[in-house]
Amino acid sequence: MPKKAKILIIEDEPAVSMMMVHLLTRAGCEVATAWDAAKGMELAEAGNFDLITLDVDLSGLGLSGFEICHRLKEEPRLRHTPVVFVSGRFSQEDARHGLELGAVDYITKPFGAADFAARIISHTTVKTRPAKQLPPERATA
Repeated sequence: MPKKAKILIIEDEPAVSMMMVHLLTRAGCEVATAWDAAKGMELAEAGNFDLITLDVDLSGLGLSGFEICHRLKEEPRLRHTPVVFVSGRFSQEDARHGLELGAVDYITKPFGAADFAARIISHTTVKTRPAKQLPPERATA
């Protein structure tokens, strides 16, 4: 039986956080939540998560999600943990900035339930799934 993906949700809007927990637990994930930046950093450093979702605008510690992502990517033990921003900010500049900081995805709110769960699950399985070998003629293309 495959291991359940362990996901940390850092989201300061309780209704959004609860919906994300519902969607991901229904998809078979183990989920922990933090409703502010301080608790999010504490859980990220203490846990062994397969993926972290992160809102850009957070309360606590005076840190934005961008700053938390930057800190996570500086930590040797955490730098390879995929980060997905889930934000109400629609700007392309914000999305680009998040990806430049090392996030693997940037999902804008509101999001579709099926799309959200599929994207999160996809990012948790990429690092554990064996890479498919390309046929020799495609490998050099």
